[in-house]
Amino acid sequence: MQILSLFNFLTLNEWSVLAMFGIFIVMLFRGIPVAYALVGVSLVFIVLGEFVLDPNRKYINEFIEFDRTGISYTKLFANGGRFFGGIIKNPVLVALPMFIFMGLMLDQSGVAQRMMKAMQVLFGALKGGLALSVMLIGIILAASTGVIGASVVLLGVMGIPTMMAQNYSKPIATGTIAASGTLGILIPPSIMLVIMSDQLAISLGDLFMGALFPGLLLGVLYIVFLVVYGLVNPKAMPVPENRPPVDMKVIKETALSVMPPMALILLVLGSIFFGFATPTEASGLGAMGATILALLNRKLNMTVFKDVMRQTLNTSGYIVGIFIAANFFAFILRRFGGDQIIEHMVLSSFDDKYLVVIFILFIIFLLGFLLDWIEITLIIMPLMLPVVLALDIPVEGFGVVDNPSIVWFAILVAVTLQTSFLTPPVGFALFYLKGVCPPEITLGHIYKGVIPFVLLQLAGLGIVFAFPSIVTWLPAIAYGN
Repeated sequence: MQILSLFNFLTLNEWSVLAMFGIFIVMLFRGIPVAYALVGVSLVFIVLGEFVLDPNRKYINEFIEFDRTGISYTKLFANGGRFFGGIIKNPVLVALPMFIFMGLMLDQSGVAQRMMKAMQVLFGALKGGLALSVMLIGIILAASTGVIGASVVLLGVMGIPTMMAQNYSKPIATGTIAASGTLGILIPPSIMLVIMSDQLAISLGDLFMGALFPGLLLGVLYIVFLVVYGLVNPKAMPVPENRPPVDMKVIKETALSVMPPMALILLVLGSIFFGFATPTEASGLGAMGATILALLNRKLNMTVFKDVMRQTLNTSGYIVGIFIAANFFAFILRRFGGDQIIEHMVLSSFDDKYLVVIFILFIIFLLGFLLDWIEITLIIMPLMLPVVLALDIPVEGFGVVDNPSIVWFAILVAVTLQTSFLTPPVGFALFYLKGVCPPEITLGHIYKGVIPFVLLQLAGLGIVFAFPSIVTWLPAIAYGN
């Protein structure tokens, strides 16, 4: 009864905000596409706003206009143009299809396959050497692709058969591949950071530079875990019996295999760091560089090029579709005062400003079990922006970084969303990996394997939370001169 009495204090607008989120999540579980669910809920609440909340029709008149001759749809099309026009005119979002193209083209270039073969020989004598090879390749791919699906599938196709032939534990094999493949969503260039930059109105360069150390921190935590696990439980990651000797030829081959993707990383991130190019311009350089690598490796032909272009168009169209629908949803939510309601609810939860941030991250962590990172970034992040600004958390920007507290918060959210790829039931990395695994590897093995890596991600989140300078120091160095 106490719970029911608490709900009695909610206003009609507050009920409407909760209902919008609730109905949206229900529609997702019913299998309705995200963009359709967002638009459908928004249209329903436009009508609700007209007939229930506001008889004067101030809600619906934002979109359609009534007169004696009928209904005019001029306003409806005008608002659609406003949502879509705001997206296509944004220079930051031009980087989105470029980075997607770069990742897909690099997947076709054969660079990762060559690295895998060389590193298997180099680290073959170590306990867990194969897992370390996969992890290092995952880190390098993360800094040169940013496309999670491509990285996870590629690492799964290359790593799973070899790991199974070497009698690796199924959970540790699948967990290593899933975790290493998802680093691309955090380590720049990342398409998630591109969208965050737009939604929070902060510098994409600051986000790219700010995310580099936290992303590498997670990679180091993963590597330390694999080394320790290999020593503690050598049966889970056995050393192959017939392993070739490591000589200068092997070291040279490994170095040559790593050089092309490292050159691409230097081209993209180096051009941003040294001020030669903006992030948007660097995305074009990256797309060109990945195409050249595929051409040099004789992997590029018209069929491959058309396939990469088609996948780039499909992925970009999917994201932009959700982008438009989420803007529409957020607009209606604000008409009900949703941003003010959420800001008040969050700020009144705790007196300590840092506990408020922890509470926000906890909510985002839980939402990661249910929603994809795109919906969380497009819907939740803009709603949390006024909250973080109101907290006015002192974060060192070294006199260079604009809005350092927002940059720090964005990276905290990015690290938190890293877990959403590994947590069921919407952990996309898990299903990407299951699609390329042999039948004897079940989802149970994969779920068990990702648990330690999710805990490591939360440990990394705690480190970044405790030491904000990990985020802001590199952008200050990059743009200080």
